[in-house]
Amino acid sequence: MAANQPARRRRDPQRRIAEIVEATERVIAARGIEGLTHRAVAEEAGVPLGATTYHFATKDDLIEAALRRAHERYAATLEEWAAQRPTLTTNQLSVLLTDALMGCFGPNRDYEVVELELYVAAVRRPALRTIADQYTETTTGLLLRYVDPATAHAATAAMNGLTLRGLASSQPPGRDEVEAILTRVLTPNPALPATLPTAAENQAIAQHGQ
Repeated sequence: MAANQPARRRRDPQRRIAEIVEATERVIAARGIEGLTHRAVAEEAGVPLGATTYHFATKDDLIEAALRRAHERYAATLEEWAAQRPTLTTNQLSVLLTDALMGCFGPNRDYEVVELELYVAAVRRPALRTIADQYTETTTGLLLRYVDPATAHAATAAMNGLTLRGLASSQPPGRDEVEAILTRVLTPNPALPATLPTAAENQAIAQHGQ
């Protein structure tokens, strides 16, 4: 190589992969899962088409990578949120979770739509279900810092349902409704067990009732 010829910059594979995955999310935001193609991602990322197919052979590979990235971001956000709030009363938790959900229906809607599309993609793509499970585990893990296991599982299910309703319906639920639902779910019922029964326990209960 001539002394005055500049050295060719070596590409960073991990940086290229990150750029492609970020572009995948932007394409899904604009076109939805059905509009996702390698060509669209390559154009969005400003990379050759061959770069996307080299790192992600199929459309499902792109979706999986985007879902993993979305979950990592979600988990990091919840960890930071909890670290700033080591203790919360039930009322405080209800108010703060309501704030988060109302943000999903308002200023953060576009981001949440992408995340929900990726999550729902697991319905028809079994390979994504492990990552989808991690979303549930992450949310429940956050709530377990403040409430008992049964309440944490119930609140996770309620929040999932409220998010889907708020993003898919013509009119999202209002703040008062959301807070009332979460307060009801998060308030422990002393008449109920603090832990959920296992599958074996449920089976034994069913057999006993027969």
